[in-house]
Amino acid sequence: MPFFIRNVGRRGGGQKRKLNGYNGKISKTQPTSKRSKKGQKSIPDDNESIASTDEEFAEENLRKKTEKFASETEEEEETAQEKSLRLAKKYLQEIEEEEKDRAEFEEGAVARRLREEYLEQKGRLRKTIASNYIGHKELVSLKCKEHKGPITCIYLSNDGSTLYSGSKDGSLVKWSVKEKVKLKAIRGKRGKMKDGIKSIRCMAISTDGKFLVIGDNGCKDIKVFSGDTLDHIKNLQGHRNFVSGLVFRKDTHTLYSASEDRSVKVWNLDDMAYVESLFGHQSGITFIDALSRERAITSGGYDGTIRIWKIVEESQLIFNLHNAGNSIDVVKLINEENFFSGGDDGQLCVWGCLKKKPLCSVPEAHGRDETNGQPMWISSIATLLNTDLVASGSRNGVIKLWQCGQDFRSLNFLFEIKLTGFINALTFTPDGNQLIAGVGSEHRNGSWWRIPEAKNIIVIIPLIHK
Repeated sequence: MPFFIRNVGRRGGGQKRKLNGYNGKISKTQPTSKRSKKGQKSIPDDNESIASTDEEFAEENLRKKTEKFASETEEEEETAQEKSLRLAKKYLQEIEEEEKDRAEFEEGAVARRLREEYLEQKGRLRKTIASNYIGHKELVSLKCKEHKGPITCIYLSNDGSTLYSGSKDGSLVKWSVKEKVKLKAIRGKRGKMKDGIKSIRCMAISTDGKFLVIGDNGCKDIKVFSGDTLDHIKNLQGHRNFVSGLVFRKDTHTLYSASEDRSVKVWNLDDMAYVESLFGHQSGITFIDALSRERAITSGGYDGTIRIWKIVEESQLIFNLHNAGNSIDVVKLINEENFFSGGDDGQLCVWGCLKKKPLCSVPEAHGRDETNGQPMWISSIATLLNTDLVASGSRNGVIKLWQCGQDFRSLNFLFEIKLTGFINALTFTPDGNQLIAGVGSEHRNGSWWRIPEAKNIIVIIPLIHK
């Protein structure tokens, strides 16, 4: 079993958690001044009658106030149980309307939907679909003049309609996945430009698409943009080194950030406020991921650990893995209970939250480099949430799709897709019909070596399944 660390890794162990960045008491203030009776002037008595229009206005104003008071009284009289029942009925009606719009509407669709949502929340939803995937169609490349450097990260909106991409030259581009066109772009900081992004390391977008956040290798701040217009909103300051990972908790504006300063920070973007810091890693953090639970999972690079931060419980689960001296570059959740990891030792590992050792591992998942005999570096992983389908990318430009066996205790190879360059980022569309890859001539975390013939592009891979 993975072991717990309680009340550690938080600055000021006895300090209470901040709520929206504030942990003080709210004081009631008294009126600062009172009007003296001596200073009041008497108002002369006016016996003139009020005009009819004023009478109508007064009556209308009184009627509105009476109706407002009556509605507030009704809300106050509603008990908590009655309110819960009313909201539940409203939610069921919304689900029924959504399911009726679908062609495959069947009897019992609402009950099936509720059951799937419950299992997903508990981390026990399993959809067996990977065996249906048999190959891919013609690849579609997205490229633009703004992306002159290697693509480092891509992020898909919750509905799968919009894609955001960032590169080492600091350029940020917003794409339409359906139309395969560029919607908006921001050029990076070049030459003598004072403002702009120097180099994008990571990014994330909130579930509702309101906030887009970016980690810039040119500064230690988190830059917050509007997901719709790409207008800059604010910089979040607090990390002491470059930000290496960003993720929003699902369906919230709670942001988790990881940095090379070895800390994880929690932010509330509704108030643009810092909440708390979490410590434990002994090396710079390389990746972070999260789903619905108030938890985050991080890979610690050369410290050889993966940590699950149980934020409410103020504890962490520690998983020691891979070979000593190797870096864990990426960790990715497939549901609330299982996750994958990969690094420069070439191992692709499957984990369960309740086991200290991997449930399954594939050594040298992408083979060996013929020039130096070293395992091919796993640089990216994508999972189709709550299913058994996984994709991994390597520095040799090969993307492999895998099927998870029963209880995630085995990995079966399905097929591969060959590109040219480093596969720095991978993501599935929510419907599982497409796999999107961010390709670059260098690794996203450094410039150790370069593939001159590689193009810095985004590749959309339409998948064929039965």
